[in-house]
Amino acid sequence: MKIAFIGLGNMGGGMAANLVKAGHEVRAFDLAEPALAAARENGCETFGTAKEAVAGVEAAVSMLPNGAIVKAVYENDVFGHAPEGAALLDCSTIDVATARELSEEAGAQGYVMADAPVSGGIAAANAGTLTFMVGGSDEAFSRAEPILAAMGKAVIHAGDSGAGEAAKLCNNLILAATMIATCEGFALAEKLGLDPQVFYDISSKATGQSWSMTSYCPVPGVGPQSPSDNDYQGGFATALMLKDLKLAMEAAETSGAPTPLGRHAKELYEAFAAENGGLDFSAIIKTLR
Repeated sequence: MKIAFIGLGNMGGGMAANLVKAGHEVRAFDLAEPALAAARENGCETFGTAKEAVAGVEAAVSMLPNGAIVKAVYENDVFGHAPEGAALLDCSTIDVATARELSEEAGAQGYVMADAPVSGGIAAANAGTLTFMVGGSDEAFSRAEPILAAMGKAVIHAGDSGAGEAAKLCNNLILAATMIATCEGFALAEKLGLDPQVFYDISSKATGQSWSMTSYCPVPGVGPQSPSDNDYQGGFATALMLKDLKLAMEAAETSGAPTPLGRHAKELYEAFAAENGGLDFSAIIKTLR
């Protein structure tokens, strides 16, 4: 299949490479030349504009920083330039309203569009083991599923347009609050004289167990390899977690949902991101020691 890929950053680069490995012809675009060079090394054909990349494709995938950029790229460079009938898959994490608006615009112009944000981080993007939560019609999901499956271990239909984004925001609200609680537990354990490995061995097999502990431990040298073992470099940047929390809080306000822990998590990450936005979000343990 001929697929355009727009946005070749930390996540998109690995995702595009996995589409090539699956046998697809990938036409890639990014504003950064180093990202384009890496895409070429991974077997993608690169282009100077998004409009050129989407010419003649059967599908287009995007992985972009925020809703404003996603909206601009689709309205200016994809709609009317990709062939009518193409499947459009936005894997960015953006607000639900923008996802729904773009899906309506896409449908009016003869496209089938799905919002398909991801969970898993850079390592999963490179390994092709992401989880995709997909919003869109049954047709949109059936068109998206085989493409997304080449980049992930799970592709789940969350519901109509915007449902994928809704699931992602709710998931990351839980992740942020759970990571903070995990960091607090380890920090308290240290203060009480418990060895971190011993505490891990106990809590990972008890009711304190969570993904934040057993897959992404914030303490170096404990549990599986994680960003904490690399001085909190790589992984999921604090600035991105804060972006997702802000979107979640906007959605909570709009829907009238009470989210006291989510709001407090946002405040803590906001303060931490002021000087540590580039560090992995598990580095927030630094503020608790």
